[in-house]
Amino acid sequence: MRKKWIAVALSISMLSCILMTGCTQQTDNLEEDVRESVVENTDKESEEQEESTKATGEIIVESPMEAANRGELNVIDDNYRTYYEVFVYSFYDSDGNGVGDIQGLTQKLDYINDGDDTTRDDLGFNGIWLMPIMPSTTYHKYDVTDYCDIDPEYGTLDDFKVLVEECHNRDVNVIIDFVMNHTSSKHEWFVAACEYLKELGEKEPSENECPYFGYYNFTKEKQADYYYNVPGTDWYYEGKFWSEMPDLNLENPALRQEFENIVDFWLEIGVDGFRLDAAKEFYSDNTTANVEVLSWFNDMVKSKKEDAYIVAEVWTEVDVYAKYYESGIDSVFDFGFANNDGMIANVVKGMSGYNATSYGKAVASLEERFGKYNENYIDAPFYTNHDMGRSAGYYGGEYAEAQIKMSAALNLFMNGSAFVYYGEELGMKGAGRDENKRAPMFWETDGEAEGMCDGPKDMEEVEMIYPSFEEQKEDTYSIYNFYKQAVLLRNRYPEIARGDVTYLEEVSDSKVCVLLKEYEGSKILLAFNVSKEKMVIDLSNLSIEGVEPAGLNVEGMLVTGEEAVEKGKTSLVLPGYSVAILK
Repeated sequence: MRKKWIAVALSISMLSCILMTGCTQQTDNLEEDVRESVVENTDKESEEQEESTKATGEIIVESPMEAANRGELNVIDDNYRTYYEVFVYSFYDSDGNGVGDIQGLTQKLDYINDGDDTTRDDLGFNGIWLMPIMPSTTYHKYDVTDYCDIDPEYGTLDDFKVLVEECHNRDVNVIIDFVMNHTSSKHEWFVAACEYLKELGEKEPSENECPYFGYYNFTKEKQADYYYNVPGTDWYYEGKFWSEMPDLNLENPALRQEFENIVDFWLEIGVDGFRLDAAKEFYSDNTTANVEVLSWFNDMVKSKKEDAYIVAEVWTEVDVYAKYYESGIDSVFDFGFANNDGMIANVVKGMSGYNATSYGKAVASLEERFGKYNENYIDAPFYTNHDMGRSAGYYGGEYAEAQIKMSAALNLFMNGSAFVYYGEELGMKGAGRDENKRAPMFWETDGEAEGMCDGPKDMEEVEMIYPSFEEQKEDTYSIYNFYKQAVLLRNRYPEIARGDVTYLEEVSDSKVCVLLKEYEGSKILLAFNVSKEKMVIDLSNLSIEGVEPAGLNVEGMLVTGEEAVEKGKTSLVLPGYSVAILK
């Protein structure tokens, strides 16, 4: 364990250093303001620690986050949630065959959310996104062979029903990956269509004779890329991603009816919504046609379950995927902030043209950017996913761990439904081929331990940088515990996910971003220090109606080291790579 963070001498002696690197005016009054606050808060904390020690006989050792972030949760039951993305194959193995399964995930639900708001042993996520779970020929299962079943590697429909029930007992929503762009080449629809074409001879095909012919995009003229021959015929079919993933013709009314029946099936089981894979490729490079498909799907699903949550993958530029909100769906993944070259990583790495100001202005612009297409939009910020290298590989050097943590905060403190890829909370590593990005959950260092998965067979050896869960859970300063605190604060303050956002330029600069978030009359300030330096903010420059700097209190904080956020009457000290919530 590391030393107790509170120490009067250290807190005061650091001030001269802090005030030399501050982002606002450094005056004697400002220094005295902070000094008095540090001493006052330190005395109070020391008294509380002394009383606790007398009562228990133990010295309490905790991070400044844990000390600051006590309090009741305020989790609202709506579609603004915090989702944990799970690749079942690599998560937890219940039967010892090396492959993760649904029973294994059910056994580990308490890790994600134990259903008890009074405990702090779980991560606190209130949503789970399951990557494909339907029968398939591949490990990743994005080539579906049956839309109304569970892949035998993962278990049975009964297993899944138990999982959904256990999630709902914890007030956790479950959304499943829904692959409408293509099927497997082994799906009965495609097999029947190809058999029909082989027997057709020189006749013209008829959907009356074989409805499945119209489910796919067949042609006798081999077109540019992604067209493959139907063996034994002069017909070709579209397969944008792979020859064994034939693209579907989503214009076909009979196919749409099939998907409506499939939606009925999963809603009846109890799923809470759908993640739509590859929505940009329904009709490649045709936003208008794709929006029409999403409009149909959204209207159809919401007519059956009004509060169903729908989020679409549209991997392209922000000004393009913003237009997909015209469809009326709840969310579109916010790719502009994700990956090793997205807004978050570039800001934290200090890349040219990116800084705290860039982040603040980008976040504040989303309401206008997305809201003009759908005023009821719910942003879907995320930082990494199963198609991207893990964030442990984005940073190097002395501050790498702090930067990983800071990036998580910038993601989780965005509006909307935030998504976190499994293992990111442990700083798992994985890049290069897709299999590496889907490595086994790092529960323990011993790969043969109970529940540990083997991972995809073509995965290269992935050597982790940071400790396993079993080790990190005992370290109050670990990446895991940082994520816990970030989700906790998101669950405590509805303003974080739902508030109207204003970037406060008067108290921000290239290293510090201050945002005002207001929700149902309640206002909070979020102050981010995206640099390694300690920064001082002069809050006397605030010009917010009804907000007086002296009346603001630090109601929550995220810090990447042992130093705490400190506030004076009109000033705020932010350690390097930290966040403060003021209210």
